[in-house]
Amino acid sequence: QVQLVESGGGLVQAGGSLRLSCAVSGSIYSVNDMGWYRQAPGKQRELVATITIGGSSNYADSVKGRFTISRDNAKNTMYLQMNSLKPEDTAVYYCNAEIRIYVVSPRVTYWGQGTQVTVSA
Repeated sequence: QVQLVESGGGLVQAGGSLRLSCAVSGSIYSVNDMGWYRQAPGKQRELVATITIGGSSNYADSVKGRFTISRDNAKNTMYLQMNSLKPEDTAVYYCNAEIRIYVVSPRVTYWGQGTQVTVSA
């Protein structure tokens, strides 16, 4: 059973930092593109950042210069370092990953369960 397990969320004051982790567990062949998304109350889920297996990254304009996405391919784990947090960053953060279970399997996108990030003013 493939699972994406997020950790690292919590409550922080504006200007503070948090580091989220997303670990892929289960028997798999490969993890390809990965990404972080977030959903604030009453809003649609939005892209935060993505990273390819080669390490190329892409960020939403709202987090550029403050957030850094990274991954450790040996551990099948992705990270999101969030600095200079603002109240508007408050949301449930979800990770996703394109995973190939077997060498001949198609890529399937899996999602984590989400982790709450709350930034107080």
